[in-house]
Amino acid sequence: MTLQSQMIWKNAESGFDSFDGTRLFYRSWEPLVPRAGGAQRALIFLHRGHEHSGRIQPLVEQFACTQDWAFAWDARGHGHSPGERGDAPGFQALVQDFEEFVRHLQQRHGIAPENMLIVANSVGAVIAATWLHDYAPRVRGVVMAAAAFDINLYVPLAKPALRLAKCFKPDLFVTSYIRSSMLTHSKEQARAYDADPLITKNISARVLLDLADTAARVVRDAQAIDTPVLMLVADKDYVVKQAPQRAFFERIASPLKEYLVIPDCHHAIFYESAAQSGKAILAARNFIAACFQRELAPASHYHSADSDSVSAQQYRALQDGTAASALEKSWFGFQKTMLGTMGKLSEGMSIGLRHGFDSGASLDYVYRNQAGGAAMIGKQIDRGYLDAVGWRGIRLRKAQLQQALAELIAHAPQDRPLRILDVAAGGGRYVLETVKRFQEHQIELTLRDYEQGNLDRAQALAAQLQLRQVSFQCRDAFDDGSYPAEEAPYDIVIVSGLYELFSENAPVLRSLRGIGRQLKAGGHLVYTGQPWHPQLLMIAGTLDNHQGKPWLMRPRPQVEMDALVASAGCTKVGSRIGLEGIFTVSVARKDCARPDAAG
Repeated sequence: MTLQSQMIWKNAESGFDSFDGTRLFYRSWEPLVPRAGGAQRALIFLHRGHEHSGRIQPLVEQFACTQDWAFAWDARGHGHSPGERGDAPGFQALVQDFEEFVRHLQQRHGIAPENMLIVANSVGAVIAATWLHDYAPRVRGVVMAAAAFDINLYVPLAKPALRLAKCFKPDLFVTSYIRSSMLTHSKEQARAYDADPLITKNISARVLLDLADTAARVVRDAQAIDTPVLMLVADKDYVVKQAPQRAFFERIASPLKEYLVIPDCHHAIFYESAAQSGKAILAARNFIAACFQRELAPASHYHSADSDSVSAQQYRALQDGTAASALEKSWFGFQKTMLGTMGKLSEGMSIGLRHGFDSGASLDYVYRNQAGGAAMIGKQIDRGYLDAVGWRGIRLRKAQLQQALAELIAHAPQDRPLRILDVAAGGGRYVLETVKRFQEHQIELTLRDYEQGNLDRAQALAAQLQLRQVSFQCRDAFDDGSYPAEEAPYDIVIVSGLYELFSENAPVLRSLRGIGRQLKAGGHLVYTGQPWHPQLLMIAGTLDNHQGKPWLMRPRPQVEMDALVASAGCTKVGSRIGLEGIFTVSVARKDCARPDAAG
């Protein structure tokens, strides 16, 4: 740290505990002369792959946000953070680590997300992009430098070969081919890179492949992101490809976005020669100023997203049959014919054919996850059905929902009854199984559903589990009359797997505002979401819903779902991301200062 910077910031080193208890290292720069007359702001830096937060010090000085905080972490497996060098449980673990890091900064330093801006380089930029897509944070903006959406591996068929090799050696590591001369024209920066003992050359094949798969998903569904983004792209980048960066930029729905190609620039954009890095730093500083000058969109901005967003356009294409090509329609028609014949050998498919594949009966069967059918072939077909990515995601959603509910129950005071409501319980398996483990608590559970048959199954399961403090109400979760204000309020309200089935926002808002009336101030709402799905076309072309119509889905981006919840007077406090980001489980808290639902 230079003498000049010591007169501007107070530098400190610390750590935070991530989601699995791993303590990760980070650095902070506290302004000695903080911003006057307003909330404190922060820049959060994400280093590129192989590097660490010690490399961020020069950037803090060059960005020259002298009245703002700055933070930079060492990702797990890097720098002073623990773990095998270049390794992690998976790429999604790095994204979850970052979510925990931001929440730690919010709690420890009192800096709200809307006063944070992210500066991310290479792999760090993919972490930031995935975080924007999956967690939908209300941050001011993101500067992405040389985003590693697609890494140049040069060796033909490198990714398939790595996938095959990983089957035989799960802990396979790859040594980076990158030399410092491929990163920067600056000899001084190249020498500093080569001499840094904390830079690791290795990366696990697991993380590398997971990074590639996640990056492809985020680029494909980038329209779900509306956070301001500046993309800095190196003109002569030997490490990552330009095309996916351009595709990501063109797809994001950000009202403020910029795409700048730096001429004659290598991959390490911020560590290039003065001419190239100077252009990048100047563009970033101007963009940061623009981000903090504009207001964030209010929750009401997203109310009309069911009609005027990209997801709405995609849904209309499903409805009018233009989303699939003629060849795809023929293939889906064949699959549907096979489903109506051979599918009847599978118990799960038979339930879907009778009740609808989105029905409570179908979901309850998927939760049980026990293949059944006529003879051996029926069971084999059923196992393939149950192992579809969507159903695996549904089962993970159940586990995550149970975990979220269990944490809320465990932290609730035991000196008074805890009132829990599920507004569309279906068979109620996930909530009844969870409550069974907390019988030392005084729990008063109410299960609602619009179908009496679902309530009958839930009542049978409650009797089987010997749970007595359970009441059952046949009510429609979208009917405003289902939420009378005169009823005793609830501490926890659950809405799971419901809103994902309906594309319109008006009934969802009506339901959420009803929930707001029946939720205590300071109480918690547990809600699920489906931000995207990789099999929308196949599902629409082959499966029917509980109404006997084609199962058409409009995935609701997480930012939209969270805004609808906020419109009911609740603020999200955390999310769990499911398999391939298809499903999410979130918890929101009703604002004590606004005991009634917002209009």
